[in-house]
Amino acid sequence: MITRRRLIQSTAASGLVLGASGLAMPALAQNRAIKIGYVSPQTGPLAGFAEADAYTLNMFTRRMAEEGLNVEVVVKDSQSNPNRAADVAQEAIISDEVHLMLVASTPETTNPVATVCENEGIPVISTKAPWQPFFIGQQGNPGNPESWRPFDFAFHYFWGLEDVIAVFTNMWNQLDTNMQVGGLFPNDADGNAWGDPEVGVAPGFAAAGYTTVDPGRYQNLSDDFSAQINAFRQANAEIVTGVVIPPDFTTFWNQARQQGFIPKAATVAKAILFPQAVEALGENGHNLSSEVWWSRNHPFTSSLTGESAADLADGFTEFSGRPWTQPIGFVHSLFEVATDVIKRADDPTDPEGVAETIAATNLNTIVGRVAWNGEGVPPFAAQNVCKTPLVGGQWRRQDDGSYDLTIVDNQTAPDIPTGGQMEEIS
Repeated sequence: MITRRRLIQSTAASGLVLGASGLAMPALAQNRAIKIGYVSPQTGPLAGFAEADAYTLNMFTRRMAEEGLNVEVVVKDSQSNPNRAADVAQEAIISDEVHLMLVASTPETTNPVATVCENEGIPVISTKAPWQPFFIGQQGNPGNPESWRPFDFAFHYFWGLEDVIAVFTNMWNQLDTNMQVGGLFPNDADGNAWGDPEVGVAPGFAAAGYTTVDPGRYQNLSDDFSAQINAFRQANAEIVTGVVIPPDFTTFWNQARQQGFIPKAATVAKAILFPQAVEALGENGHNLSSEVWWSRNHPFTSSLTGESAADLADGFTEFSGRPWTQPIGFVHSLFEVATDVIKRADDPTDPEGVAETIAATNLNTIVGRVAWNGEGVPPFAAQNVCKTPLVGGQWRRQDDGSYDLTIVDNQTAPDIPTGGQMEEIS
């Protein structure tokens, strides 16, 4: 396949002269627009991850104008579909000629976009997906660690499965349970990574004394979870966990309660990260728990606007009329990192140079420090993965029917304050 990268390499090899001097002038010197591609699931079952997009893009456009930077953002909707994500990434590179790609929100979006960028030689910064599904999931043979290779153009920052294992078990340790855990793992990149019996969450749970019951993979957008509910009941599971898309957890949780299965804890990733997903459950959302990657109480400040986490959350509510949501911080941070890279790069239109600039990033952002320095990451992923802090939270229903996310465990990140203790579901 003739990729953009190979085309550029072949024309360079043929002696094509760029500019009167034979060299490409730095883009900023020519006042050319720096084009940033941004892909996220703005529609479909993962749309909750993109709720903060309009707010962030509005802020970023205004900020670039204030700083006098000629930056254009090309926005693409993955529609929560991996094939669509790959297609729009290719379109942004070939047709829109973006110089830098940003992508967010679950491996179904991040992985196909990063793979396309790696093949095309376009630098990409990715977030909002655990690093194992991102890095290992894109390897030619995910089951053979000896074959894993670092990427040249793909850089990712977020937490890993080791962090969610610690946070989940720390929360469960606050309750009196039989330590039996039922696992909901779909047949997708996240589910297969989390549910892997060797490198998924079960071995980590076991190390903390918890036994995981895994009924097997199910297809996303299933309408019947009776098999899973029966398996959990048979195992007397007092805890339910998993990595579930929002509509599937709504279906599962409603069916579980209808069938009389009410565990002491339901700690689920992805599905209940957003207020609207919990609100859809009515009073049955009370005391559901999940990982918390960002909140209005996080003690970090934006390098782009100087705002605190609380400022950013309040600004989103004023802009949208909706309560704050976790993706606000991470989408904002993507554009913080992009701005920092553009300012530091000798030529923001040179892919290799931009990739080197990303690799040298050391930036304090609204989600914490972003630096691809290998800290806390296995050597095989150190070149491409940066970890950010993770804590645990529980949804509490308020008197007016709304929900507030209370941080109940911060053992993995003590600088992020807690607001309460873990409580049983009733």
